[in-house]
Amino acid sequence: MSMFLLVLVVCLVIFGGMVALLMLSGTPRFRTEPEHLLELFDKALESHVNETEWNTVIGYPIRHDDYLEGIRRRAQRLMDEHGRHGRVTRGKPLLDSEGQEELAALRDHLAAHTALQRGKE
Repeated sequence: MSMFLLVLVVCLVIFGGMVALLMLSGTPRFRTEPEHLLELFDKALESHVNETEWNTVIGYPIRHDDYLEGIRRRAQRLMDEHGRHGRVTRGKPLLDSEGQEELAALRDHLAAHTALQRGKE
């Protein structure tokens, strides 16, 4: 009987500790920063990004910065207009040539805006 109580207490302590740990830990959040978008745009321009990575970053709304949300929506629109699903698997760039040019311009604009913001701080 004492072995049963010992096992029960140990299990309750472990279970209670896990519940307390889960209740006290916060929900993990991903906060998209300009550097994440710049890195993704660079990879897309060099044809080193896959569609899953692109859709993961571009498909996630940015609620903390309206400017970055506009950039994200513009990139999403570029994919809708100039991207072809499955191009990367066939060895082609994610976007067609016109889309690549627009993405390069968007990337340069974001880089200049980020540098300007960093200079103000």
